[in-house]
Amino acid sequence: MDFQELLPTIAKLVNLLLFVGLMVYFLRRPIIGAFRGRQESIRHELMRAEEERMAAEARLQEVEGRLARLDAEVETIRANAQKEAAEERARVERATEAEIKKIREQARREIESASKAARAELRTFTAEQSVKLAEEMIRRDIRPEDDAHLAREYVEELGGVRR
Repeated sequence: MDFQELLPTIAKLVNLLLFVGLMVYFLRRPIIGAFRGRQESIRHELMRAEEERMAAEARLQEVEGRLARLDAEVETIRANAQKEAAEERARVERATEAEIKKIREQARREIESASKAARAELRTFTAEQSVKLAEEMIRRDIRPEDDAHLAREYVEELGGVRR
């Protein structure tokens, strides 16, 4: 093949690469932005959970200070404080885990959706380009006498089928 004949194919390949590059360029920022927002939300929730944990620990220390003075009351208060702290910690952990799962699932769905859309668009583009290339090749390669010969063969086949 001659280099001149390859130019349209090379140009289409370059166009395809540019298209894919632009898709990556434009979709990368929104996805990264979404992940950063999710990350910030998780960080905020973890900071709040840490503050709540520290507050629960502060309450526990206050109760232990009273325990030194009031033995009988101290045992009851200590048990209640530890139970509350454990329940709070467990609640915060459950809430944080649930939020993390929800965010991960949502991010997975968003990525999957964007990926499916990009694949579908790429398949459509590829199909269109393939059809165009095939049409160009047929128009270029089939001569009028080939076309007439194919038409005669088709008519002969149709004649043989009707019998």
